Amino acid sequence: MSHHSDEEEGFAGDLFGEEEQEIKEPEPTSEVYTRNKNYIEDEISSLSIRLVGSHPLWAHHLWNASKVFATFVDQHKDLCRNKYVLELGAGGALPSLMAAINQAAKVVVTDYPDSELIDNIQYNVNHNLGKLAKNVVVEGYIWGTSTTKLKSHLPSEQTTYDVIILSDLVFNHSQHHALLRTCKELLTPKTGRVYVFYTHHRPHLAHRDLQFFEIAQKPILEDVDPEDRDLIGYGFKADHFMKEKMDVMFVEDPGDEEVRATIHGWQLWLP
Repeated sequence: MSHHSDEEEGFAGDLFGEEEQEIKEPEPTSEVYTRNKNYIEDEISSLSIRLVGSHPLWAHHLWNASKVFATFVDQHKDLCRNKYVLELGAGGALPSLMAAINQAAKVVVTDYPDSELIDNIQYNVNHNLGKLAKNVVVEGYIWGTSTTKLKSHLPSEQTTYDVIILSDLVFNHSQHHALLRTCKELLTPKTGRVYVFYTHHRPHLAHRDLQFFEIAQKPILEDVDPEDRDLIGYGFKADHFMKEKMDVMFVEDPGDEEVRATIHGWQLWLP
């Protein structure tokens, strides 16, 4: 991650190379996630997650946060069982696959509507879930836009999701409001939960990551100018309920290694 910028639009990377140099796109890679045998109640012991070779939205990594969340779902099976689950910014979609394995009623997996990303997610669904794939829908979706199509995958008597998954997305500071708008529209009040798992990959910007939760918990004010972002709130309650340490993903990056190795888990709900 060190060769990327800290610009607010995300990690832009090098947009232009040498004019004479032919750019060869990296081939897709794959990574195997092995489930903890103590939590397995079916015949799937591991999942092979195919990742796009390279992508400006960082979908070419299987993030530590997604692995920790996958194990969390496996350990707490009632979290997804018989529930309607939505993942935003899914990348390789490991959390969604685990939700389906743990008997979610339906899982809607989304990422930016780029054919490479969406086709890769569908590949992972088809090659890991077998018969369970019938309970999974893969969609392209841009955060903060109309949620009508996402609602169309719910049963007629239900208009919101029981579980929404955000795995390593809060580093994208410019998109906090867009993410929260979508979560606010689609989460079932009181009983629904948004699970937010992430790492402070850039320790010097950890305070900016945490602003996601500050904005989420601000009260909803009437007649606020949409341009006045400092006043916009979404009325969530929040709880920081877990931390887990793993190996650092980007060894060459600067900043406290303890911070960069720690995965945090939060839950948001609407009272």
